[in-house]
Amino acid sequence: MNPAIVVAGPTASGKSALALAIARKFDGVVINADSMQVYDVLRVVTARPSAADESLAPHRLYGVLAPSIACSAALWRDMAAAEMDRAWAEGKLPVVVGGTGLYIRTLTQGISPIPEIPEPVRATARALLAELGNQRFHAMLADRDPVMAARLDVGNSQRLARAFEVIEATGRSLAEWQADPREGAQPARWLTLSLAPPRDALYAACAGRFRQMVAQGALDEVAALRALDLDPQLPACKALGVPELAAHIRGECDLETAIAAATQATRNYAKRQLTWFRHQLDAPEVISAQFSESIFAEIFPKIRHFLLTGAA
Repeated sequence: MNPAIVVAGPTASGKSALALAIARKFDGVVINADSMQVYDVLRVVTARPSAADESLAPHRLYGVLAPSIACSAALWRDMAAAEMDRAWAEGKLPVVVGGTGLYIRTLTQGISPIPEIPEPVRATARALLAELGNQRFHAMLADRDPVMAARLDVGNSQRLARAFEVIEATGRSLAEWQADPREGAQPARWLTLSLAPPRDALYAACAGRFRQMVAQGALDEVAALRALDLDPQLPACKALGVPELAAHIRGECDLETAIAAATQATRNYAKRQLTWFRHQLDAPEVISAQFSESIFAEIFPKIRHFLLTGAA
């Protein structure tokens, strides 16, 4: 099978820079596996690679969807698989990079064969969630699907709506579907690299980066997104920093309060990512450091050995 690299890690760990370095060194194509960086209006607030970085190696699946589209793991998997096939046909190495663990697992291990949910059912779920609020919606889900309700945090709107729409459309709990054998993994020889920096360094990077985003125009991006008048339950409208900056734009808080709230949300997300990658990735090479060029001496020989021998 053809080789491919995965670069995983929490937000602000430097995985995009590592993926770019690998692509430049080994004639690769960087393929985005971040569920928010697929949207075309949020370059700054989702920390997409800069235009300068994109000029240094081919980048795929960045800014390819309108924010009105709810991207799914299955949809992204199909797009990523097509880009991998294209890279191999061009004699290049796919370098899949991102922090959306479900996307990476779907590509490398497959996904439960849940039928496509009709759009009217999805719209009903979002409307009910908006009408009832998370607490009451969670209670309603608990009546229909107590197993999934017990698994889900009340504040996770997207997963609550997903659990409801699946049982509503199929009559079967999402938990039952997830227990079925997975399907649709992309055939490849995978080498998975997982950045896992010390938390103090990671949290400091989260704080510094969000302030930099604001300085670079994140407020303008959020204002442009709000002007589209989209359903607030769409994924793009809940990207890290978007709800907090939107609250500031609406006059509900000052900018410093919004920055503090967004920074805390980013830290909480990074913590969850570290936990997920520690338990869910398939035999990763763990790099216990924030990205810097000093890790090249450890990483590049491993990649070279993998490409030559097929062994991680």
